[in-house]
Amino acid sequence: MIECLLTITGYVISYALYKKYQKPWFNPLYTTTLLVIGMLYMFHIDTQSYVSNSSILNFLLGTATVSLAIPLYKQGKTLKKQLPLIFIGVISGTVAGILTVFIISRIFHLDKALLYSLIPKSVTIPIALSISNTLGGVPSLTVLFVVISGLFSLLAAPTLMNRIGIKSKTAKGLALGTSAQALGAGRALELGEFEGAMGSAAMSMSALIMSVFSPFLFYLSYL
Repeated sequence: MIECLLTITGYVISYALYKKYQKPWFNPLYTTTLLVIGMLYMFHIDTQSYVSNSSILNFLLGTATVSLAIPLYKQGKTLKKQLPLIFIGVISGTVAGILTVFIISRIFHLDKALLYSLIPKSVTIPIALSISNTLGGVPSLTVLFVVISGLFSLLAAPTLMNRIGIKSKTAKGLALGTSAQALGAGRALELGEFEGAMGSAAMSMSALIMSVFSPFLFYLSYL
């Protein structure tokens, strides 16, 4: 029970910091993680004990993720009208992400296991793990790459969009959802319900696209 209390305490502190400063690097996901690690070290709680005694939070995480579909439902009619635009935007973002991985792989001569771990970096962790396992990647590395990719996108995307002068709500939601997945969809929801719906749609669609084309990516890696 103390493990759940530590996690909730860490989140409350992190959320307060995020609301006060409104900076991407104060995102509760990362600051909470750092605070919890610090508290586990301080109270001499091993990670195995922490995981087993805070399993209820993992269950609630699934519920929280599903709640991202609420904006989709509320904005359903509007999304249907813009479906071709959404599809083109998500396809473009997903393909750009994949090409970036292959270019980096060729430049730095990454081995196949590292490449397969890196390919699904821009989809939600459960699907990324499934794709990584299918391709022959290392699941623990895939989780690391997904987290780093999400954090970097969350930090860079808003600044980049402001400097380029992107004002379209559709573009902002799609960019955040495609690049930063659940984190991006959550950030898009902070901008507005419409942006949140676009972010959720992009997150879901990019995961579907990556799942469908993962066998082709396996073949492409040998060219």
